[in-house]
Amino acid sequence: MFTLIESLRSAAEAIVAHALRSLLTTIGIAIGVGSIVAVITFMAGAAEALKAETARLGGNSLTVAASDPARRPGARPGRLTQKDKALVASVDGIASVTPSLTSATWRHTELRYGSATALAGLMGTTHAYQHLANEFVAHGRFLSVADDQRRRRVCVLASRTADQLGLGGLAVGKHVAIAGDWFRVVGVMESTSLWMRAALGHTALIPYSTMRMIVGPQEDGQLQLAATVAPNVNVETMRTRLRDVLRRAHDIGPDDEDDFEIEIPEDLAEAAGRFTDVATVIAVCIVSISLLVGGIGIMNIMLVSVTERTREIGILKALGATRKQILLQFLTEAIALSLFGGLVGMLLGYVAAAALGLLLPAVNVSVSPLAALAAIAFSSLVGIVFGILPASKAAELQPIEALRYE
Repeated sequence: MFTLIESLRSAAEAIVAHALRSLLTTIGIAIGVGSIVAVITFMAGAAEALKAETARLGGNSLTVAASDPARRPGARPGRLTQKDKALVASVDGIASVTPSLTSATWRHTELRYGSATALAGLMGTTHAYQHLANEFVAHGRFLSVADDQRRRRVCVLASRTADQLGLGGLAVGKHVAIAGDWFRVVGVMESTSLWMRAALGHTALIPYSTMRMIVGPQEDGQLQLAATVAPNVNVETMRTRLRDVLRRAHDIGPDDEDDFEIEIPEDLAEAAGRFTDVATVIAVCIVSISLLVGGIGIMNIMLVSVTERTREIGILKALGATRKQILLQFLTEAIALSLFGGLVGMLLGYVAAAALGLLLPAVNVSVSPLAALAAIAFSSLVGIVFGILPASKAAELQPIEALRYE
């Protein structure tokens, strides 16, 4: 214990004696640790935000869509039709079915108001969509049952699309040209959540029947069905039941893959969790490069320190200091330098994460114990790894040769 205390005292004296050099040495460690803390803290907040968003979709719903080989390699190309829509709605335990119709041809549609233009995806849906997505209009109203029944040319714009057209909250009642046809704007979505910004960043929603009339029957493959399950029915059980019904309807053999996908909110939550985990690991690996640079800086300075204090090491050995004590003294100094940089980096990381949180209010950034533990662990590891070589060099010096050093 006495040896450790003396090593700490000696390290503190050496760091204070060369304060500016020590500060410059720890900048690399501070930047590296700060980056790691910021990434871990922010991604933890993003993961919670994604979980909250998927929870908002409700636990009694599921989505049926055609398989997309581009999204899931090896999947069979799928196609949903109006018959599938009626079939899903007829299954016992399904409370309601809300269709959404999109098209690759209309995925980037030009909207025009006056001289302003915007590119947006065109999607046809029904009045129930906003309740299923748990997102509502900020101005005007949503699509109604009458809009769908009468195939009205009306639309609801995402807030970003309305802003890009220069309309904002004044869009209601205006007429915009969508691919050459005029549509009256009846509402503007509030678009406050992460999920809504991702799904409806630039979108124009029109009545489902109007969309069917525009794209024609050949585009049924872009049909997606969102179904709500009766309160007394388990969602997972309903997924199995729907899968069996659709496989029989599509005449899929026992050994053949499904040509459709059925997702429940838990699937989205798991996918979001996997995405944030992978993104965190990749980001940490990238920013760890700065830790490597900082560690090399510490090793360089410690080698310089050993050279400067060669006679001191010779005197200590002549007075009876052991190899282990010399090793511990210089290793403690390297770890102290690294830990100092780590603590500074931890503070910088929390500040950076908080700044990112201000830019994305939906992400709740808070102090993460995991990030603090990671900062201390990374700093200590860097100090040990890059301090062991200079410390070993100091411990291996011969007393007579060290005393002769000028």
